Amino acid sequence: MAWSMKIVLITPSGPTAHTGNRVAASRWAGILRQLGHRVRVANDYDGGAADLMVAVHAWRSADAIERFKAAFPTRPVILQLSGTDIYEYLNSDPGPTLRSMEQADRLVALNDLAWKAVPKSLRARLCVIHQSAPPLALPHRPSRRAVVVSVIGHLRDVKDPLRAAEAARLLPAMSRIRIEQVGRAYTMEWAERARAEMAINPRYQWRGDVPPAAVRRLLARSHAMVISSLSEGGANVVSEAIMAGVPVLASRVDGNVGLLGADYAGYFPVGDTNALARLLQRLERDPSLVTTMRKALARLKPLFRPAREKAALRRLLADLRRSV
Repeated sequence: MAWSMKIVLITPSGPTAHTGNRVAASRWAGILRQLGHRVRVANDYDGGAADLMVAVHAWRSADAIERFKAAFPTRPVILQLSGTDIYEYLNSDPGPTLRSMEQADRLVALNDLAWKAVPKSLRARLCVIHQSAPPLALPHRPSRRAVVVSVIGHLRDVKDPLRAAEAARLLPAMSRIRIEQVGRAYTMEWAERARAEMAINPRYQWRGDVPPAAVRRLLARSHAMVISSLSEGGANVVSEAIMAGVPVLASRVDGNVGLLGADYAGYFPVGDTNALARLLQRLERDPSLVTTMRKALARLKPLFRPAREKAALRRLLADLRRSV
């Protein structure tokens, strides 16, 4: 008889259904169901019985984890660590985050360098599971009308979301670079800043929150994608770009380097508008750079296939079954 568990998967609510945490939770729920388990997704824990809790985001799920462990102290918790957990809250508000990490039986990080931020006493519980993405259903056909550079992610401080737009302003007049950004503004201030940028920057367009199909269409016609975050846990949009073969121009932070590798050619220093502008110029003028990045992404592609993420989750559950 197949092994089946009743699993409650906690993912805190966000301002949009397209937050990284929500997308990750939805994907994991689907994989766990494929593995034969019964999964209930909830914003918070209601006290109901379950064989296992899977929690996304240590800081936001701290109370849910504590209540579950109080009710069922011998039943396991798997905690997926977000970027804000390990690169922000561990420093600014460590109490809830550390409590969640200490109560969890297994910790899951999304990039290969996350271990550096995890306390040494908890590293034995840590494993890395890369977020997968399916191959693009659409062929990758970069636009011929312009050199389209996409920025995919919500407008909030940690994403440094207007860095690509500001870099595009520094390009020569003859440049064909166009920045197309999608994602919801988390505050009115960010919405106003994006609109103000469009008013003065003919190279920039912000389209707001769009459905996943529109994101895939944008990727399919992009020459490159910029991820300019101040910190990252392991962005799924990088997985999507890798699977689509779209070169990534990334801020050099552990969450990006832990996905793309230390020797990847498309990095720029965090917050460095001039360096990103130079990289955009090279993207437009230097075919060898594009070839180098695409070859690197092709080598990385097997790490981000859905079958690999499914196998990793299967191994994690089997390990828990043996040891907890």
